[in-house]
Amino acid sequence: MKDLIKKLRRYEIQIRKYINSQMQGDFHSVFKGSGLEFDDYRPYQYGDDVRAIDWNLSAKGHGTFIKTFKEEKEQTVYLILDVSGSQKIGDQGQQKIDIGKEIAGVLTLAAIKESSQVGMICFSDQQEKVEKPGKGGKHAFKLIKMLVELQPQSIKTNLSKAFYFALATIKKRSMIIVISDFIDEDYEQPLKALAAKHDLITIQLSDQRETALPSLGIVPIKDMETGRTNWVNTSFGTFRNKVAQTFVGDRESLEAFCRKNQINYLGIDTKDDFVPKLIKLFKIRNRSIKRA
Repeated sequence: MKDLIKKLRRYEIQIRKYINSQMQGDFHSVFKGSGLEFDDYRPYQYGDDVRAIDWNLSAKGHGTFIKTFKEEKEQTVYLILDVSGSQKIGDQGQQKIDIGKEIAGVLTLAAIKESSQVGMICFSDQQEKVEKPGKGGKHAFKLIKMLVELQPQSIKTNLSKAFYFALATIKKRSMIIVISDFIDEDYEQPLKALAAKHDLITIQLSDQRETALPSLGIVPIKDMETGRTNWVNTSFGTFRNKVAQTFVGDRESLEAFCRKNQINYLGIDTKDDFVPKLIKLFKIRNRSIKRA
């Protein structure tokens, strides 16, 4: 547990150090709130914008009042993490599930540092663990401890069910970060609905074993979610090419879907240093915020 927290802190420091040195203070954190929220009422004064007058309150006869607003400094961040069986691919300690937990931990610490509320939903084909949003270091420690100790009860995946659950659960507009390999079908409609209601980021995890099969002859390949083992002949280049093309095609379809529905997309392989990729994502998002 201590080793993981130490590692996550190092990642977070690396991100912040890059931001401070490379962006020269022009970095608007992706975890900061934006816009204005209602604060209070006060009596109207000469020179105030008449458009700020609350006519319903003023009509009660106790004077003329205007609404005051304050800058929204924080927001709610939800991390939705896929912990199904297909995530258990990769080298020991570097499986997709391990990288997904590390990314979730880093983003939790970064969001908490910006005073955001952070909640988490871990799912397979069911809700494995749900933590309500909270703030502060104790809450961050609670989330990371949960990630370390989590033992999924199911190995299957149901992205659609997870996204519909998020739609029903998360009422206030929030930043939602989905971390998954997206190996499933028929999840596009609820994902699109999430994007329409919230600020959505998708992080797709992958491992080279899924795309670059070596030529080893006839070998057993186990489906991590069904438990079935199929014997395939990897000596045939056509078979290996088909596997690679299927993965590339699925990834490109997801990227295109995200672009069409204004969803930020990021692909991360288990061999990648994910910190620079997260930084690049932040920079893209901040350019979008400035244009908006």
